[in-house]
Amino acid sequence: MGLFEKVSEDIKNAMKAKDKVALETLRNVKKVFLEAKTAPGADDTLSDADALKLIQKLVKQGKDSATIYEQQGRKDLAENELLQVAVLEKYMPAQMSAEELEAALKDIIAQVGAAGPKDMGKVMGVASKALAGKAEGRVISETVKRLLA
Repeated sequence: MGLFEKVSEDIKNAMKAKDKVALETLRNVKKVFLEAKTAPGADDTLSDADALKLIQKLVKQGKDSATIYEQQGRKDLAENELLQVAVLEKYMPAQMSAEELEAALKDIIAQVGAAGPKDMGKVMGVASKALAGKAEGRVISETVKRLLA
């Protein structure tokens, strides 16, 4: 079962369970998926990899929104965003720990033969593809900078 079908099935389950947060979140995800499927050049298909990227984007947007709401003293709105992020994170692969990420990046640095900060672009190109979905891009970037310094 693909990610699109899983979300559709989980919408039904959320309706039965009367889980308003999950239902609202999953309907939004399905809307984003349908927009991606019907976009010009998409040929009415959505691969699981593309669907995962869309979910990652929604998670990042939700976390950013929650941070802004907290800065503005709107804890109620921040809490709602974080509840939606929790629903979305169930569809993402398990995130790597800091130690696992560092070990994987050391391997990638050795593969590409990076020697210093000037080689960060080479490392990031390979790391972004290899670690997609397993770690946030910002965390990967910060760790690469630290390892190459």
